[in-house]
Amino acid sequence: MFIEMAAAKRRILDPTLNRSQHCCRNPDLVRSSLNHRDMKYEHVLNNRFRIALFAVGLSATLLAGCLNKAQQNFERPPAPVQVTVAVSQDVATYLDAIGKTVAREVVSIQPQVSGRIIKIHFTDGANVKKGDLLFTVDTRPFEANLRQTQANLSRDAALKKQAEANLVREVAQAKWGYAQVERYRVLVEQGVVPREQYEQLRANYDALRANVEAARANVGSADETIKVDAAAIENAKVQLSYCYIRSPIDGRAGQRLVDLGNVVSPGGSNNSNSSESANGTSSNSLLVIERLDPIYADFTISQSNLTAVQQQMSAGTLRAEVRLPDAADEPVVGQLTFLDNAVQNATGQVNLRATIPNVAHRFWPGRFVNVRLVLNMIHDAVLVPASAPQMSAKGSFVYVVKLDSTAEQRPVSLGQRQGDLIVIEQGVEAGERVVTNGQLGVTPGGKVLIEQPRNTVSPATVAGDGSKS
Repeated sequence: MFIEMAAAKRRILDPTLNRSQHCCRNPDLVRSSLNHRDMKYEHVLNNRFRIALFAVGLSATLLAGCLNKAQQNFERPPAPVQVTVAVSQDVATYLDAIGKTVAREVVSIQPQVSGRIIKIHFTDGANVKKGDLLFTVDTRPFEANLRQTQANLSRDAALKKQAEANLVREVAQAKWGYAQVERYRVLVEQGVVPREQYEQLRANYDALRANVEAARANVGSADETIKVDAAAIENAKVQLSYCYIRSPIDGRAGQRLVDLGNVVSPGGSNNSNSSESANGTSSNSLLVIERLDPIYADFTISQSNLTAVQQQMSAGTLRAEVRLPDAADEPVVGQLTFLDNAVQNATGQVNLRATIPNVAHRFWPGRFVNVRLVLNMIHDAVLVPASAPQMSAKGSFVYVVKLDSTAEQRPVSLGQRQGDLIVIEQGVEAGERVVTNGQLGVTPGGKVLIEQPRNTVSPATVAGDGSKS
């Protein structure tokens, strides 16, 4: 159509095309007539061209409407997803912290007498019991001292017996003198003997009584000397016992700091090996023993959590779960036994300590551990897999699959994580199906196709104490 209109316009505008029809006319009239006809036909052609363009635009509009209608009638296929049913369980609220294990008792074995080490009775790193023999110091000087004190005791005991014999003699003489004084007193009263003789006997009796008191004092002095000798013997025995250095606690021995033949002393430096300075012990330390069972786990919490911990401590003892970094699934349960009395000024943290059993010696002093302080329990908490919640600009949400296999986007409020599950505080009820895999292909209100995972396993559950089972 456009070609025909263009051809007609070209015939009108080109005078050579109608030369045979106007060859006999006046050239001026012919030229005027041609100009008038050209303007007329050009106007007609322009109107027809506009009509043609309108028709083409209308056709394009109708075609686009048909395409949009076809697109609106197109239905997306169901999105393949995996779902899990939300469960309801009792779970614990907790505080997680990084801590360090500390030995409950640390004892530095030091000598209490001077002497030479003549025997070592343990191996480095051995487990020792209370009373086990560790070192033996040369006992000969102390044995000699003990024998000397025992001899002194025997000598003083003999002296005591001599003093007792003297006392008996003096007492007997005093009794005889008393009898003489009494007899002469009667005779003086009868006028048989002179009073001067009676007075002489009375003076002798007083001297005998003084001798008795002196003898009795000698016996008392002998008793005290014997007591001193006995104390000296006990001291000598104690000094001798210090030659046998024993473990004061149950624990694990470290590396010995002296070797056989070293001379040790209570207050001076020992001829120890080079490991002494590495361990940072005192100069006269022989060995360090640490008690490993039970063991402490020291950790800190923020002062913002102090009120919750104090409230739960007033209600009862708090449980602490301690895990090694390489064995997170094997917690050891202990009790919170210490809460510091002040908040650290520099960090705003509070020091806490948990005591845990360590029979198998899994925990080692100085090692970092993960500590979970269990505060209280949440009853009938709703849990879903941790992979179900998604994040959007408006917050967390999950896709809930309804009975008609459509997905509903539902905003949720998340709680603490419990193993592979997470608590849903608000937004999902127990028993509802939530999408755990394939969320990217789901549209709100769209159909979903529930698929079974390749490795079908039962949903993880959380025990009442917060641990996964």
